[in-house]
Amino acid sequence: MRIALIGYGKMGREIEKIALDRKHEIVSIIDISNPEDFDSQGFLSAEAAIEFSQPQSAFDNYQKCFERNVPVVAGTTGWLSRLDEVKKNCETCNKTFFYASNFSIGVNIFFAVNRYLAKIMNNFPGYEVSMEEIHHIHKLDSPSGTGITLAEGILENIDRKTQWKEATEGLPTDLLIHSKREGEVPGIHEIFYESEADTISIKHDAKSRKGFALGAVLAAEFVKGKKGFFTMKDMLDF
Repeated sequence: MRIALIGYGKMGREIEKIALDRKHEIVSIIDISNPEDFDSQGFLSAEAAIEFSQPQSAFDNYQKCFERNVPVVAGTTGWLSRLDEVKKNCETCNKTFFYASNFSIGVNIFFAVNRYLAKIMNNFPGYEVSMEEIHHIHKLDSPSGTGITLAEGILENIDRKTQWKEATEGLPTDLLIHSKREGEVPGIHEIFYESEADTISIKHDAKSRKGFALGAVLAAEFVKGKKGFFTMKDMLDF
């Protein structure tokens, strides 16, 4: 299929490699230096645009795609205050949008395990739950979109927690997230349940960006010919 890339940093380059390996065609690459290419014949011919840019430009990029009837696969985080606007656009204007806070298949399995474990631990108030995440120093949003998705999965299932908080201390009702930024770490997320007797933890440790890039290309393949708003749950059907 014909794929456009919006954002050509490390993730964009990794996506390009995997897309070409899967016999797709990259018809347009748009970065900060050439926004005029949204009106190029290459971009207008795209069957999907995979977008990994910056939080401050993401929403405008999506609007430009919608105006040109190009389906969007969105991997940028930090803009979710406007997510409802995107969903409404899909519903009322028949647009196509696929969003994931993390496109890694392994991370999405981890999301499912996290929700299931939280549901179990709701019955055991002697265990205090917390979270730690580590990302590379270039990561702009904190906590990450992945961290927020994990936190929401816990809050939906553990009644004694009412909100997440990025801190090392808080109220008993707070789910604490400790965010670290170190070196070039692709992403490590760990959930802890601690009692006086023991600790239960689950962890996902990304070895590289390859898993994220593969998931984004699979999402582009998934939306081909579809209309509406989609997530990894639709594609993976857990």
